[in-house]
Amino acid sequence: MRGLIVSAFMLLGCIQAFGQESRKEVCIGFPVGNSTLDTAYGNNAARLSEVVSFLESVKKDSTLELVEVSFCGSASPEGGFAINRELAEKRRNSLERYVRERVSLPDGIISRPEGFIAWERLAELVEVSDMPHKEEAVDVLRNVPEFTYNNKGVLVDSRKKHLMELQYGRTWHYMHKHFFDQIRNASVILVTVRQKPVIEEKTVIKEEPVVPAPADTAAVVEKADTVVAVSPETSKPFYMALKTNMLYDVLAVPNIGVEFYLGKNWSISGNWMYGWWKKNSSHRYWRIYGGDLAVRYWLGKKAHEKPLTGHHIGIYGQAFTYDFEWGGKGYMGGEPGGTLWDKTNYAAGVEYGYSLPVANRLNIDFTLGVGYWGGKYYTYIPLDGHYVWQATKNRHWFGPTKAEISLVWLLGRGNSNNKKGGVK
Repeated sequence: MRGLIVSAFMLLGCIQAFGQESRKEVCIGFPVGNSTLDTAYGNNAARLSEVVSFLESVKKDSTLELVEVSFCGSASPEGGFAINRELAEKRRNSLERYVRERVSLPDGIISRPEGFIAWERLAELVEVSDMPHKEEAVDVLRNVPEFTYNNKGVLVDSRKKHLMELQYGRTWHYMHKHFFDQIRNASVILVTVRQKPVIEEKTVIKEEPVVPAPADTAAVVEKADTVVAVSPETSKPFYMALKTNMLYDVLAVPNIGVEFYLGKNWSISGNWMYGWWKKNSSHRYWRIYGGDLAVRYWLGKKAHEKPLTGHHIGIYGQAFTYDFEWGGKGYMGGEPGGTLWDKTNYAAGVEYGYSLPVANRLNIDFTLGVGYWGGKYYTYIPLDGHYVWQATKNRHWFGPTKAEISLVWLLGRGNSNNKKGGVK
């Protein structure tokens, strides 16, 4: 029987001895975002079968005593605080239910530790990997506190924030791709076993003590992942930008734009322009107003290093009206005095651009769009103090319909160009 128990321990993982008490850790995997225990996932079937067999063997062995069985749920670090906590609790409950349906365990030896991010396990995976700049990541994992508060108790920093900033986010992306799936688990069943003391027997005939049988060498599991205290999640990075198209500025058309990063390399952008200049005495009109909306996808090395930087492609739609005249023939987009829809010219197309960092929170974005421009327009000439309509036309234009050289002001948490690898 002793050989069977030791063999079961060896099958389940590495074991370390601490006197007469031993503890065993068994990790069970879960798919991303899932709390349902799937025996067909990874090595779950073998691990669950072994731990159930081990518990039954310990219960049958008169020399061993079950001290504690702990169920600890965990999740990988990329999710939000509330989501991770809920997911970890559901995984823990699924694991406990599975084991206790197959092995009768008294409530008094069951524990459910809090904690749901296996930082220690992540540090071990990084240490033995060939991840670029892994020394920086290990330094953060080992030395930066999980959460940092100021003297007023306000959360000001966190380990996760530092990891996300390393190498403009490339380190976090690498760990997400290579390691997070290995720590998305119900983290453990921790089984603590103790050797029962051997009771000495006394005889009436002889006063000699009975020599106790040698105690079995107890085995102990490898160190479990550090269990972290439940604390509020630090603020996530937030990326947005304000911008102005300098081409319009040069043409005396004030304009402003805003762009929001949506995640996974997607962003949405909106621009508005309004220039309404006129001088009736010399028949000079320089008037235009309107705007556009665009959805962009960011790609390339720079875009993966930092959001709202590097190459981007997208689609856009525009609506605008205009009135240009410089002492001669004039051009007016849309029907004079008509409804909003009558006055509107419109355009839609595809765009390509590149956003170039030039300062800590400044980029210059170069964008060109091609597509279709449609809508009515009118030509007229000034004559004897009046404006005489010459023609009404429908525009059907295919070609360049958008051009930007925009000065971009980066706003938001972590949205700057000066990070060179994060904390050291």
